[in-house]
Order: sequence, then C-alpha cells, then structure tokens
Amino acid sequence: MTKVTGRIENIAGPVVQCSGIPAVRMYEVVRVGNQKLIGEVIEVGDEEFTAQVYEETSGIAPGEPVEATGDSLSVELGPGLLGSIYDGIQRPLPNLRELSGDFITRGLSVDGLNKEKKWEFTPIVKVGDKVAPGDIIGEVPETGIITSKILIPHGVEGEIVELVKKGEYTVTETICKVKDQHGDIHDVIMLQRTPVRVGRPFKDRVGMDTPLLTGQRVIDTFMPQAKGGTGAIPGGFGTGKTVTLHQFAKWADAQVVVYVGCGERGNEMTEALEEWPHLKDPKTGRPLMERTVLIANTSNMPVAAREASIYVAVTMAEYFRDQGYDVALMADSTSRWAEALREISSRLGQLPSEEGYPAYLGSRLAQFYERGGRVKTLGSEEKLGSITICGAVSPPGGDFSEPVTQATLRIVKVFWALDKDLAARRFFPAINTLTSYSLYFNTLEKWQRANMGGDWPELVKEALALLQKDQELREIVQLVGPDALPESERAILEAARMIKEDFLTQSALHEIDTYSPIGKTYRMLRIIINFAHKMTEAVQMGVHVQRILELSVLDNIARMKISPWDSYDETMDAIERKMEGEFQTLFQELSESGMVFQETA
Repeated sequence: MTKVTGRIENIAGPVVQCSGIPAVRMYEVVRVGNQKLIGEVIEVGDEEFTAQVYEETSGIAPGEPVEATGDSLSVELGPGLLGSIYDGIQRPLPNLRELSGDFITRGLSVDGLNKEKKWEFTPIVKVGDKVAPGDIIGEVPETGIITSKILIPHGVEGEIVELVKKGEYTVTETICKVKDQHGDIHDVIMLQRTPVRVGRPFKDRVGMDTPLLTGQRVIDTFMPQAKGGTGAIPGGFGTGKTVTLHQFAKWADAQVVVYVGCGERGNEMTEALEEWPHLKDPKTGRPLMERTVLIANTSNMPVAAREASIYVAVTMAEYFRDQGYDVALMADSTSRWAEALREISSRLGQLPSEEGYPAYLGSRLAQFYERGGRVKTLGSEEKLGSITICGAVSPPGGDFSEPVTQATLRIVKVFWALDKDLAARRFFPAINTLTSYSLYFNTLEKWQRANMGGDWPELVKEALALLQKDQELREIVQLVGPDALPESERAILEAARMIKEDFLTQSALHEIDTYSPIGKTYRMLRIIINFAHKMTEAVQMGVHVQRILELSVLDNIARMKISPWDSYDETMDAIERKMEGEFQTLFQELSESGMVFQETA
C-alpha cells in the first residue's frame, strides 16, 4: 500500500497545520515530521488539516513531511492488558524505558500487547457451531485472578469451520476460522484493535440495582455507588481526592480496575506505581495488579496525550465489560483533561466559553461518562457487564461553581464533596456527609435489606438525622457554649461525635482500617445507633451524659474499626453484650438510688 504524505505548514505547540493529503479523515492517525511523531487529525479543511501531536513538537519545522496511516487512534485489546502500565496512548512504559532509558525518546512506536508471548488457550466451542459477535470461543488464564475470555469480534458471524486445539498461541495467531453467509472466511485471533473515540457496541442497558462496595464506610453508608453508575469527587488541593480514588481502585469489589492518572502530579503517580504491585487483593490474597490496568499520563507529559488518555482507558474497560466483568474506572482528574481541551481549543482559535473552556466541554464530559453503565453484552448467551466511572475534579481554590465541576454534576448521579475544613482538622476521608449525595439510594435499598440487614436504610437515615442535628447544635454551642445545652442535646452531640470519629474516620494507611467489609460496616453502625438509643433512654431517666461517658464500652467501640476482617463478628458480639450489661448496671444503680425521673423539655 502506497503511503500518502503531505507537509507541515504551521506549528503551535501540540497543534500542527498540514497540507497535501486531500483524503485525510477526522481522527485519523498521522506521523508528523522527520521523527514520525504520533498525531491525530482533529480538524479538516478544503486544502489543509490540523493534527494534535501526542509528543513534544519542539525541533520540528514547517516543510517536514506528514504521513497518513489510514487508521483511527485505536488500542490493542487481548491477553496481556492486566498488570500493564501504559502512557496516554497505550505505549507500555517499561518497554519505552528499555528503548530510551529514563527519558522517553520521541517518535517511539511500541505495541500495546506483547506479540511474541504465548498464552494457554482453551476452546469452549467446536467446529460446526454457529457464532455471532460477542460470543466466547475460548478462555485464557491471564492472571491468577482473571480469566480472559476470547470473543468473536464485531462484524464476524457464521459457522466455525476451523478451530485450534488447546495449547499455547500468540495473540496474532489464528485460533478460529468462521465462514459467513456469503461463504467468506474470517480469521479470528485473540487480539482486537478498537478505535477509542466510539464506544464498543452492546445489546441493551439494564437497571443498576447492585452497589459497588468500596470498603470505605462513609461512601458505602451515606452515598453509595451502583455498579455501572457514575460519580464525581471534587475537592480543593490537599483534601484527599487522589488518596480516595486510590482506595476505590484498591478495594472496590469490581473484578477489573482501570486507573488513569490524567494530568496528575508525577510524585503521586509514582507512589501508585510503586505501591500497587505490593498490594494484596482482599478476596484472593494475590497481587492486586493481577486485575488492574494503570495508565500514567502525568502533568509533565504532552498535553494532547492527556486528552486521549481517558478514551483509551474507557475502551479498555469496555473490552472487559464485554466479557461479562464488572469494571471500575478511576479518572484522576477530569479537570486536568478539561485543561488539555482548553489549551488545544485555544490553539485552534475556537471561540471560548466560560473561563476559556471550549463550548463543547459539557458534551465531551457527557460522552465520556455515558460510556459507563450496566449492560447486556453482545453474544448468543446473555452476559451482564458493567463499567462504573468515578472521576476526580480539581476546582481551582475548591470553588465548586467553576465550569468543570458544574458540567460534571449535571451528568453524574453520585457526588462526594470533599471539605477543606474537614481536611484541615485531619478528618479523613474528608467527605462532607451533609452536602454529598447519591441518587441510587432507592434502587439499592432492596439489595441492602436482603444482604446487609433489614434495618440498614433506617440506621442510615437515623445517623444522617443525628449528623444534621449536630450541625444545628454546633452553631448554638459557638454562641452560648456547651454547658447551656440540656442533657438530651448534649447526648445528641456525643452520639454524632461517635459517628464521626468512631465510624466515619478511616485510615488509608492502617493495614486493617484501610478496608471495611460491608458486614463489618453494618455491625459498627448498628452498635453506635443502639448506644445512642440507650444513651437517650438513660438521659430521660435522669442520668448525666458525663456519667455515660465513663462507661468502659466506649473504648471498645472506638477500637472496633481495627478489628480483623475475619473475626469482626465475634468482636461486635462481645461489644454488644458488654454495652447491654453496662447499661443494665447503670439502670439498676439508678433504680436503687431512687433517682429515676423523666427529663422535661
């Protein structure tokens, strides 16, 4: 095939104007300059076209050649994705380092998947079977946690006329041949190349009635996420966005995690790259990286690659979704991605909207988040898969009224608002329970009652009511002091303190408290609410709050968050028995002293 070449006319940072290729298409990949830098067509005119270059353009000059490839920006999907670390356009960072050292050389072209490694393929179909797009024809044990399912690609349908035996094959070897209704033979390999700008097809969307459990008590309790849902976590500098997303990625009960560091600071991404290979999956005990794909596109990398990185990530997520897996996609942060849009838009001379962002900011964000969801995948057999998208937003100065945050909140259904005041008081996760929300409460209630406890929704509502009343009383305390409050209201303050300090605060650095199984979360909340009930009852009988705070069970309640995952039931049972016994003793002492009375308002 003859390669079509043109020439560079103008250069403005990552945006390059070119001419001489009349048949060029939107989003076609081109090779720019003598160094063959990777670029993508983003604007087409009568005589010229414009490409955004995914590498540093310093040193190239007008007149240098531009070569059209005929392909759209695509990713390679197949065995070998899990455990990999890529840059923003799916070039494996370890391979780039081998080729160029610690500083990446421009113009390098590296395959996204290893074409020489052999994988153990086990067919699950036979010659003569009818297959359609999305059907599973075999399996590859990619890691100790995830088995990759080899799918019939989109556009191939018919009868299997040839099939390899169980054995080891590369991702480019033909493992199956399919004859369609016209008699044409299609070779099927394990590798699929998929354009990133358009979502992979599926049959239909289904309801989101199952929660994505994160192991973070504040989220699983007060603003739960659904599998296939969308959520945003905005917050100012230092409020803990990245740490919270890291916690999601580490402990969420999704089977596959795709984490994209989109414009993040290099030191934070380095921390993730160094830490994650040593983390253990809480369910299997195997390395967490065996079910994770990392995409690292830090703030010092080319801005155009940042814009492409989230599309690369969500396309990988769709590939695992189509296999029937639940996938969690973490994007940190969409604000940095929006800044890349703004920079490229300004270099194109497009009319700016609010704060310089392009007018299509909202629609681009919607296109990204709408690729999440829970769906029936393609194939003859019914498979359900999901992509849950959680994006961090970095509003300047913590101002939630800025365009990226507002555009995001119009799209997502879960809002985790990080609070600067909470972070300043060393309260982590610094999520404000009174301003955050989840629109999945009603759809998840049936699952919660069946799997956690029939009284779970009531416990949550009561805890929120205590926190709301605490907020109101705090304003009074600031004016008149705590001593002016009646004992019943001081009891409310103490109950809210227990919720905040003994339940909501959670250490990401503690080996046990970093993850809270949902059963443990339920037991903890039930104990605190039961203590609040008994405390209210005691106060109404005339017991001073100070006397209640002397009960030794409070120390056990404060430490229950660090009870081991495999034995928390025994710990909680012991706390409940001790709490019951100490309150019974308290009531008995009160009765014997003859001081029982009902507190009046």
